[in-house]
Amino acid sequence: MNNTRFNAINFDSEFLSGDFETNNSQATTATPSDDYLLDAYSRAVIEAAEKISPSVVYIEIGRNTNEGRARNRPREIGGSGSGFVFTPDGFILTNSHVVHGASKIRVALTDGRRSEAELIGDDPHTDLAVIRITTPNLVPAQLGNSQSIRVGQLVIAVGNPFGFQYSVTAGVVSALGRSLRAQSGRLMDGVIQTDAALNPGNSGGPLVTSHGEVIGVNTAMILPAQGICFATSIDTAKFVAGRLIRDGRVSRSYIGIAGQNVPLPRRIVHYYQLPLESGVLVISHESAVEGKEGSNPATSAGLLAGDVIIGFDNQPVRGIDDLHKLLTDERIGKKTPLMVIRGTQKLTLEIVPLEADN
Repeated sequence: MNNTRFNAINFDSEFLSGDFETNNSQATTATPSDDYLLDAYSRAVIEAAEKISPSVVYIEIGRNTNEGRARNRPREIGGSGSGFVFTPDGFILTNSHVVHGASKIRVALTDGRRSEAELIGDDPHTDLAVIRITTPNLVPAQLGNSQSIRVGQLVIAVGNPFGFQYSVTAGVVSALGRSLRAQSGRLMDGVIQTDAALNPGNSGGPLVTSHGEVIGVNTAMILPAQGICFATSIDTAKFVAGRLIRDGRVSRSYIGIAGQNVPLPRRIVHYYQLPLESGVLVISHESAVEGKEGSNPATSAGLLAGDVIIGFDNQPVRGIDDLHKLLTDERIGKKTPLMVIRGTQKLTLEIVPLEADN
C-alpha cells in the first residue's frame, strides 16, 4: 500500500517535470524578436531620432577674456551647445547665448566630421543665431509648422547635454504660447513648454515631432524645477533665421524712452472708457545719437517725462512688453499715432520710430 502510493507520487512528479519542460521549450520557440516587442511610443521615438540625427551638430566655442590675466594677455575660455543644419549649403540654427561673443566656433557632425564655423548673425532678443559650415553632403532637418502642434503631443529633444554628444530625450508638449524673458530683457512670445528633459548643452538643439519635423529650438529650463523646459517656436526661428542670413541682424524700431509699467487712475479709465487699466510711464528720454538728426523720436514728437503711453499705432499698450511687440521694423521711419495720458488729458501725438541698435 505504501509502496504503491510512493510510486504514484513519483509518477506525478515525473509527469509535472515533463510537462514543464515541454511547455518551456514551446515558449522558447515562440518568443518573438525584440522588434515585435516595441510599442508604438518606442517606435515613434526611434524613427524620429534616426531621421533627425544626421542634422544635429555639437558646437564648441572659444571666447577671449581678460579675467584673471593681464589686459594685454587675454585667455580663451570654452563652452559648448547644440544646433542643427537646416539648409543643404551649411546654415545651422542654434541659440544666441551659445555663440554670442565667440572668437572661435567649431562644429562636429554625428558622422565624426569636424569643421570651423562662421557666425552669420545672432539675435539676443529671441535667443537665436545662425552659423555656417562649408562641409559637403550635409543632411538638412525638415522644418515643421509650430501652429499645427497640440498640447499633449509627443516631442523628442536631441542635443549634447554636458558634452555628451547626441543624447535623446522624449516627452510631451506641456503648453503653447508661453512668454519667456530673454537674457536681453525682451519678452519672447510663442514659446513651447515641454517636459522632454533639457540640460546645459542641449541649448540650440531641435525639438521634433514623431515624424522628425523640427517644431522648436530648445533654449531653456527652469531650475531647480523638473520637467519645465522651453523651446523657441520654429515659426519664430524661420523668420529670424531669414533676417540673419539676409542682413546679419534683426531690425527693430525704437522711440527713445526709458519707462516703467504703471496702473492708471480708475477715474481716468472710466472717464475715457479705456480698454486697459495700465500703461507705460515715461521716466526719461534716451540720449540723442551724436551727429544723427532727430535721433530721439520721443523728443521730436513732444513726448514728456510723466506722460503715460496707452496706445501705439491704434493698438492698446498695457506695458513695456506690449510696446516692444509693436516696435517692429515695419514702423521704422513711419509717422505713427501715439496715445498718451498727460495729467488728466488724453492726447494723440505723432511719432516717427527709428531703427534700434541691437
